[in-house]
Amino acid sequence: MQVRIFSRKIHGMLERWITERLKKNINHNPVVALLGARQVGKTTLAKTITAEMPSIYLDLEAPRDLSKLQDPTTFLETHSDKIIILDEIQQTPNLFLVLRGVIDLNREAGRNASQFLILGSASMDLLRQSSESLAGRISYVEMTGLNILETGISRNDIQNLWFRGGFPGSHLAEDEEMSMDWLENLIKTYLERDIPQIGLQVPAARLKRLWTMLAHLQGETLNFSSLAANLEIDGKTVTNYIDILTGLMLVRRVEPWHVNLKKRLIKSPRYYVRDSGILHRLLGIDSYDALLSNPILGKSWEGFAMENIHSVMPRFAETYFYRTAAGAEVDLVIKMPNSEIWAVEIKYGAAPKIGKHFSQTCNDVGATRKFIVYGGDDEFPIGGDVWMISLPRIMEKLTTLQL
Repeated sequence: MQVRIFSRKIHGMLERWITERLKKNINHNPVVALLGARQVGKTTLAKTITAEMPSIYLDLEAPRDLSKLQDPTTFLETHSDKIIILDEIQQTPNLFLVLRGVIDLNREAGRNASQFLILGSASMDLLRQSSESLAGRISYVEMTGLNILETGISRNDIQNLWFRGGFPGSHLAEDEEMSMDWLENLIKTYLERDIPQIGLQVPAARLKRLWTMLAHLQGETLNFSSLAANLEIDGKTVTNYIDILTGLMLVRRVEPWHVNLKKRLIKSPRYYVRDSGILHRLLGIDSYDALLSNPILGKSWEGFAMENIHSVMPRFAETYFYRTAAGAEVDLVIKMPNSEIWAVEIKYGAAPKIGKHFSQTCNDVGATRKFIVYGGDDEFPIGGDVWMISLPRIMEKLTTLQL
C-alpha cells in the first residue's frame, strides 16, 4: 500500500488535510465553525480557501474590525453576498444571536443564506454558545496540529514532527532551540493572556504547574486528590482547571470503554497533552536526543500517535481506551460509524514486545480489526488476526473511511 501524502503546497503553505472537508461544509451550511487551538493555522487556512471567493475577514480581537460591528445586523446584511470570516468569535458571544437573525431573514426572503466561517480557539464556550443560538444552522470542523500525512512520512520527517509538535510556528522554526522558544512563548500567551481574556480567573503559575503535572502523567488516569494536594487547592478546582485545558484543545480526555462486561474495568478517563512539542517544552526536553533517553519516551510516542490518528478520524467515530483491573489493556478503541470496532495498541520501537493475551483482550471489546502501531515502516500480520502497522499506514486506512 502506498501512503498518500497531503503535503502539496498552495499559496506557499502546506495544504492541510481537512481542506476539502472544510470546503464541502462551507458549500452546504449557512455557518461553519472551524475550531482549533490558537496558532494551529485556522486563519491561514480560512484565508487561503476563500482567496478566490468574495469574502471579508474580521479579527474580533482587533479594535478596528470590532468597530465595523457597532451595528452588526446592518453590516452583515450589507455583505450577505460574501463569505464573512469571523476570527476568535468567542470574544463576542453576542454575535451568535445576530448571525441567527440574519440567516433566518434571508431564508424568509427566499434568498440564499449568508455564509459565515467562524474561527474559535475556545471550543468549550464556543460549542455551548453556538449550539444554543445556531441549532440546525451550523456545522463543526476541528483543526488539529500538523500531522505526518501533511509534513512527510520519512523517518526524519516523523522525528522532527514528533519532537517539535504540530503547531506550524514550532514545526517550521529554524532549529530545535527556536522551536522550543516559540513553544515557551505560546504557553505564556495562553496562561497570561488568552485564559484571562475569556473571563477565566486562574493563577497562571498554578495552572502551568498543573499542565506540567499532566505532562508527567501523559496517558495515565489521574488521582485528583493527589493533584489537589500538590497544588494546595480542592479537587473540584482541579477538575475545573483540567476542563479549561481540555476546552482550549490543549489536553485530550479519552474515556474508558463503557460496555458492561463481567470484568472489573478502569472507569476513570486518561489524559494527554495533545501537542507533543508542548509536552516536551513543559518537561524541559530540549532536543530529540534528550527525548530518546527520557523515561517519558514511550508515553510521548503514544500521545503523538494518538493525536495523529485523531486528526484523520472519520466523522462520528468515537474513541475510548480499555483496561481491566488486572492490567489487560488496549490503548485506543475506535468505534466506527459503520459499527466496526478497531483495537489499536501503540508501541514505540521497531520490534516491540506484545502481550500474549492482546488478541483475547481485543476480543473483549468486540474488535473487528486489531492493530499494533509501531515505530517501523511496514504492515504485516503477527497471528491471531493482529496486524503490525506503521503510523502513516493506519492513518491512510482511516482516510479511506471518511464519510
